[in-house]
Amino acid sequence: MTAIASSINAFRGVASSVPDATRPVETAAQSRLEVASKKIEVEKLHAFFGTAEVLKGIDLPIYSTKVTAIIGPSGCGKSTFVRCINRMHEVTRNARTTGRVLLDGRDIYARNVDAVTVRRRVGMVFQKPNPFPTMNIRDNVLAGLRLNGLSTRDGETIVEQSLSRVALWDEVKDNLGRSGASLSGGQQQRLCIARCLALEPEVILMDEPCSALDPIATARVEALINELRERYTIVIVTHNMQQAARVADFTAFFYMGELVEHDQTKVIFTRPGNQRTEDYITGRFG
Repeated sequence: MTAIASSINAFRGVASSVPDATRPVETAAQSRLEVASKKIEVEKLHAFFGTAEVLKGIDLPIYSTKVTAIIGPSGCGKSTFVRCINRMHEVTRNARTTGRVLLDGRDIYARNVDAVTVRRRVGMVFQKPNPFPTMNIRDNVLAGLRLNGLSTRDGETIVEQSLSRVALWDEVKDNLGRSGASLSGGQQQRLCIARCLALEPEVILMDEPCSALDPIATARVEALINELRERYTIVIVTHNMQQAARVADFTAFFYMGELVEHDQTKVIFTRPGNQRTEDYITGRFG
């Protein structure tokens, strides 16, 4: 048995709980998913790079002030999906989408919707920490505001509040003039999250935010996610099954550009309704 399978069985509490491949999806699944209001509704979303179809008709709700994990093997469309949610997919040459992404009921791809405004409301934290190397810590926090033409008149307060939210203020408050690139990897990632929070987004997208971090830094970011969920809607892409189980309220399994299954995380990891989901989380492929 693989290490992943062992971890999953530990999560279940019993090693014999693998469901029958022919078991139908539980009829109560939809009612379980109605425990929160929908912040985002993705409807029939297709994404393309040139003629290559990367996402194939995704229908997925993202629930308000909950954490949704997107899991699946490499190349299944996870990162493309989150980039579509804040209209970053379209900045890639020859990239396009069809379908709808509703944010509070309004399609972000409608002709009269400004993409920059969408990206302020739906912030992004990338896989590799990317503080601006020529800026100090203070200016890194305020960079998003300045790039969007927003006021930094209360900049000192914004810097302190944003860094405090990511538990970084006490570590850097005496060295705000240092380069953001001088921080450790984990600190840099928290600085990037602080830069995102300074814009006061409603949704935070995290694309493999811990993949470049050591276990201690990863634990700090996960603790931060657990704190931020009280105020923000969070979507996290992760290859780490244990991380998804630890931080997510809901989990969506993607495979070859399709959404295979979406449910509460505890259901996905204990009694998935699709054999492909079972095979993936127990390490049989991926």
